[in-house]
Amino acid sequence: MREGWQQQIWWPLCSAVRLLSRLPFPQPGGWSGEVQGRAVLFYPLVGMVIGGLVVLPLWLLGDTLPMLAAALATLLWVWLTGGLHLDGVADMADGWIGGLGNPQRTLEIMKDPHIGPAGVMSLVMLLLLKFTALHALLTLQLSLWAVVLAPMLARLAVGLLFLTTPYVSRQGMGQAPAHHLPKPWLVVVLALAWLGPLLLQSAFWPMQGTVILVWWLIRASSHKRIGGFTGDVAGALVEWSEVSMLVVLTSAEAMV
Repeated sequence: MREGWQQQIWWPLCSAVRLLSRLPFPQPGGWSGEVQGRAVLFYPLVGMVIGGLVVLPLWLLGDTLPMLAAALATLLWVWLTGGLHLDGVADMADGWIGGLGNPQRTLEIMKDPHIGPAGVMSLVMLLLLKFTALHALLTLQLSLWAVVLAPMLARLAVGLLFLTTPYVSRQGMGQAPAHHLPKPWLVVVLALAWLGPLLLQSAFWPMQGTVILVWWLIRASSHKRIGGFTGDVAGALVEWSEVSMLVVLTSAEAMV
C-alpha cells in the first residue's frame, strides 16, 4: 500500500517540485518514466506554491514600498524557479531568429548553451514587463490572488502542451513525461485547475483567456517551425504566459 502511494503520488510530486523549483524536496525514490509522467499532474500545484511564495514581499511591503516590493518579488520569482524557464525564453528567441525558418538549424541553436543577442533582449523585455506588471498590480490595489494563479495557470498550459503536441527532442527532459503521460488523469487535473480561479473571483477571466491565447500562439508557432515542442518551448510558454496574464489583467483594470 505504501509503495503504491509513493509511486503514484509522493515520488511524482517530489519530481515535479525538484524540476520546477528550488524548493528543498527529497529526491524521488525512483526516476522511472511513469513517475516523471505522473509528475506533470502536479505542475499546476507547484506553480501555485511558487505564486504563494512570490506574494510574500508584495503582501509585506506593497502598501508602503510598492516599487521595492515588485523588485523583490521579481527576484524571488527568478530564484524560486532557478531560471529554468528563463533559459527556455532565451533559447527559443535565439532559435527562432537565428534558425531562419529551418527546423534543424532552430533545434541546433536552441541546444547551444551560449546565449545570443535575441535571447538577451527577450530576457530583458520579459523581466521588465514582469516587474512593471507587479508594480501596477500593487498601484491599482488588485487582488494578490492574481500572482498566485498566474504561475498555476502557466503550468496548466504546459500540461495542455504535453497533452496536445508532439515532443520532438530525443534527449530532452520532457521525453519521459511525454511518453508516459497519464492522459485521462491529466484532463481531470487541468479541468479542476481551470475552474479554480472562477470559484475565487470572476474578475480573473482575463487571465484565463490570456493563457489560452498565449498557449495557442506558442504552440502554433512551435508546431509550424519544428513539428512539435521541446523543453525550451515549454519554459518559454510558462514565462510568457505568466507575464502576459499580469499585463492583461492590470491593463484591463486601468482602462475601466
